[in-house]
Amino acid sequence: MADELDELLEIDERRRELNTRTDDLRAAQNKLSDQIQQAAQSSGNDSAEFEQLRDQSSRLKSELKEIEPQLAELKGRQDELLGALPNPPSPDAPDGDSEQDAVVLREVGERPEFGFEPADHLELGERHGWIEMEAAARTSGARFAYLMGDLVMVEMALVRFALELLRGEGFTPVAPPVMVRERALYGTGFFPGERETIYEVPRDELFLAGTSEVPLASIHADEVLEGGDLPLRYAGFSTCFRREAGAAGRDTRGIFRVHQFDKVEMFSFVAPDSSGDEHERLLSLQERILDALEIPYRVVDIPVGDLGASATRKFDCEAWIPSQERYREVTSCSNTTDYQARRLDCRYRPADGAPEPVHTLNGTAVAVGRTLIALMENRQARDGSVSTPAALKEFGLPERIPTE
Repeated sequence: MADELDELLEIDERRRELNTRTDDLRAAQNKLSDQIQQAAQSSGNDSAEFEQLRDQSSRLKSELKEIEPQLAELKGRQDELLGALPNPPSPDAPDGDSEQDAVVLREVGERPEFGFEPADHLELGERHGWIEMEAAARTSGARFAYLMGDLVMVEMALVRFALELLRGEGFTPVAPPVMVRERALYGTGFFPGERETIYEVPRDELFLAGTSEVPLASIHADEVLEGGDLPLRYAGFSTCFRREAGAAGRDTRGIFRVHQFDKVEMFSFVAPDSSGDEHERLLSLQERILDALEIPYRVVDIPVGDLGASATRKFDCEAWIPSQERYREVTSCSNTTDYQARRLDCRYRPADGAPEPVHTLNGTAVAVGRTLIALMENRQARDGSVSTPAALKEFGLPERIPTE
């Protein structure tokens, strides 16, 4: 990134020089235009003075024509470099370049102790007819799945539980578009850096969103919000699509890392001075959901080198996955400060000032697939049945699934 910054500074300096030269040339052109007009009136169009002035004007025009494509090229490269610049990280974010450098803030809940060899989620799913991978591979290719029977009902209960909880906390439920234009992905920071992970529909110039963060962020693009209306909070439920490679082995087994999945996402538009508190609020809601689902988890503070383009600080909640004997990410929440708002031109009007960019934040409420894995594996019994957390029983689930 240091090389790109150096190049950006060089381009900016060169553009300033060319712009100054362009201004000088145009001023000289205007002066010559007056002189040419005076020469034509006093000496005629055939005079030596007129021809000399006209030749000078032609040279100025030629130089301007040479500069214009240079400026266009520099502007294009400048925009390319600016688009790839990440949001500066928070000074509170841990140092480090990878997930191994994440700082564990706390562990919550008791890991289950089984008196038997626990099955992984795919074994349980295939045993009860809840997950069908082979038919999905025939239909759509690798990394797709059919969810069946009881597991579908658990998904519906999870989604309803999360939306009801968030609605009670002031979030407006939203079913957003899953196809978006390029600007929405650029505005949220997924383009240009993550373009290879996004499914594209070239004929319609649309893309399948990998998270409802993308369409939710764009709700107020090109708007000036009233400061008194903030914060604005949305809870989006959508199917998400990602062309992610992932690691071989357990990451690609079952439904842990698939190309299509459902998710409930939180998104907030807030005044700049409250984005730190809002970040903590989103994290507390994520923990509240995991606590209610009785899933053991830990909270980690993501290091600078693993923040991605838009986040200035990010927390992950990682659920305990018995079959892997380790914690794996199930939710993430990020403070993107004004990074997305500037790219999408979303501003707010303070009570005593000119409009300025809002701050935006996003956080997973429920990533359905991974939450199902955590529920199935942590709450399984010797007979392969899975107990239902109390929080989901009010949405029609029985004590255990399957019921027979």
